[in-house]
Amino acid sequence: MARGNRSAITSSKWRCLNPSYYLKRPKRLALLFIGFVFLSFFVWDRQTLLREHQIEVAELRKELTDLHNLKLDLFQLDVNSAQGGTVGKTGLEGKITESSKDAPDDPIDTQRREKVKEAMLHAWGSYEKYAWGQDELQPQSKSGVNSFGGLGATLIDSLDTLYIMGLHEQFDKAKEWVATSLDFNKDYEASVFETTIRVVGGLLSAYDLSGDKVFLEKARDIADRLLPAWDTPTGIPYNIINLAHGRAHNPGWTGGNSILADSGTEQVEFIALSQRTGDPKYQQKVENVIAQLNKTFPEDGLLPIYINPKSGTTSYSPITFGAMGDSFYEYLLKVWIQGNKTSAVKNYRDMWEKSMKGLLTLIRRTTPSSFAYICEKNGGSLSDKMDELACFAPGMIALGSSGYGPDESQKFLSLAEELAWTCYNFYQSTPTKLAGENYFFHSGQDMSVGTSWNILRPETVESLFYLWRLTGNKTYQEWGWNIFQAFEKNSRVESGYVGLKDVNTGVKDNMMQSFFLAETLKYLYLLFSPSSVIPLDQWVFNTEAHPLRIVPRNEMGHVQNSNEKHKPLSRLGGRKGGRSD
Repeated sequence: MARGNRSAITSSKWRCLNPSYYLKRPKRLALLFIGFVFLSFFVWDRQTLLREHQIEVAELRKELTDLHNLKLDLFQLDVNSAQGGTVGKTGLEGKITESSKDAPDDPIDTQRREKVKEAMLHAWGSYEKYAWGQDELQPQSKSGVNSFGGLGATLIDSLDTLYIMGLHEQFDKAKEWVATSLDFNKDYEASVFETTIRVVGGLLSAYDLSGDKVFLEKARDIADRLLPAWDTPTGIPYNIINLAHGRAHNPGWTGGNSILADSGTEQVEFIALSQRTGDPKYQQKVENVIAQLNKTFPEDGLLPIYINPKSGTTSYSPITFGAMGDSFYEYLLKVWIQGNKTSAVKNYRDMWEKSMKGLLTLIRRTTPSSFAYICEKNGGSLSDKMDELACFAPGMIALGSSGYGPDESQKFLSLAEELAWTCYNFYQSTPTKLAGENYFFHSGQDMSVGTSWNILRPETVESLFYLWRLTGNKTYQEWGWNIFQAFEKNSRVESGYVGLKDVNTGVKDNMMQSFFLAETLKYLYLLFSPSSVIPLDQWVFNTEAHPLRIVPRNEMGHVQNSNEKHKPLSRLGGRKGGRSD
């Protein structure tokens, strides 16, 4: 086409944008106006239709939700009728609450949650195949070992994890074993602490979730076998007891002393047992321990790890938020939460706040990166060492921060976030991205791993779970996902999961600890689940990650029998996956 012709067409094309063109041609102006009005009505009509469509979709979703919840209630009615129970309040992931409906499940969270669930299936399937009914699986040799006297520790520790993840076929098989094969009449020297947090706690949690009384009956049986441990001049328990004969004593290596954490970490479970059975003896035994310790409780709230059960006095020994001290401080807070934060449990909160003042005196920061860490204390001197076990503390501090006024609350929440960053870097600082057992801090060097094994511990992911729930900051989910991927890369084997003998080399051990299924995988699963799944205002986790329902406790602190009012949660899986059977 010639240049002149192209210019003529261009001139004709753009002259319609000149207003004078229409003023000289009124008919064209009228047609343009009519077209504009028609187009406006068309757009308005489309917007109206779209709004009506959105309203219809919202109404249909609401009807679908109502039908879904009605189906759940009918299903629960069938379950409870078969069990002779009452209709339960549905919960977990099955019943869609307003909060979870308003905040749709993130597709990435859903995908990650399913990955964690698959990891649980791999761990459980391996245990079921090679170590069924035994305490723990040795994946490398594909054999079982009775680390806790043959009480089926992994099975009991896993009950609530299976239930929460919707793995009900596996849960039902485990329940059948509990009902028919679990026998506590063992001539075995059991740890009162470990048996309480794993077995009593695991059984009570399974009862609270399912409503099946076989779990409550078994929890009462084992608790009765543990009770003679509290028969000391002060009521501070011995830490070892023979399950068959009831003979209690302390380990020889403590010089006859009881251990702080071992003696102060039965309150949540035994109070719950009294609430569910109506028998006050369990609660009385464990609350007396706190009453005895409170008589001489120091202003800084920090106790050495050794206590004389005959005199109630402490012995010269380390002060630590790591091994042998940790969960004593945790349970001061959690009994307060379990007791609905009423005046009946105010002394627990008061003691905990004193301990937090003491904890502040143990905080130091590294150079050059300013990682906050919790020192250990020996006499008047501080030791720049922190156990990975102490990484429960960020979660505990965050959970308790809301009980302060605004300024103090923010101060402790910020400290919790700082400590969580340190604990996350325990993982990130090693070649395997898995944390060692403890760390040392030296000027100018930040942190260095001390004892270099990793036995699949949960404490850091526990704190990440609490911080995510309490702040909504998805960074904690990302950190947790990175830790999970490191476990998948380094600890997953053909027949389960193993720890590492050395986080620097990645050399594997031959043990799948029961708490990997009870705690590590459960907290990871909940980290990617909606907050309506085991909500923190309705449940309290024991130190083995077994959730126990918070039930009313009167102001005088007397036991109320909650058994008649007990309502199990509906047996449901995830909203995406449904039931596994």
